[in-house]
Amino acid sequence: MLTRWIVATVHLLALPIGLGSVWARARALSGPLDGAGLKRVLAADNVWGVAALLWLGTGLWRAFGGLEKGTSYYLANPFFHAKMGLFILLLLLELWPMVTFIRWRIQLARGRAVDPAPAKAFARISYVEAVLVVLMVFWAAAMARGMGI
Repeated sequence: MLTRWIVATVHLLALPIGLGSVWARARALSGPLDGAGLKRVLAADNVWGVAALLWLGTGLWRAFGGLEKGTSYYLANPFFHAKMGLFILLLLLELWPMVTFIRWRIQLARGRAVDPAPAKAFARISYVEAVLVVLMVFWAAAMARGMGI
């Protein structure tokens, strides 16, 4: 019982962490990308990554680790499939920014300048990802209320 409670709490706490960080990343990408601006972008991106790991780890544990309603409940629920579809879309959207930010970190560590050309596109992607996170909450709430079964 205690484990279920703690894992569910961590899963839910990832929401404000992730939503706040992806929004902060979008805002930082929309501003000047000088040294301080790049630090803001990469710091927000780090927190976004932590939130994603928390969601993924606790979500898999909850759905498939015997903590919650059981794997068969989730796999039979269309709201779970919709939520996972949004999650996959979010991951696909994140591929380009993630790879680019890794390259930026490497370039900055070597004392090289980064190419900020995709920053505006990454800001738009981050805003879309924030909306997807909110939509995922709607599907999660539907699942929690037994809808779809």
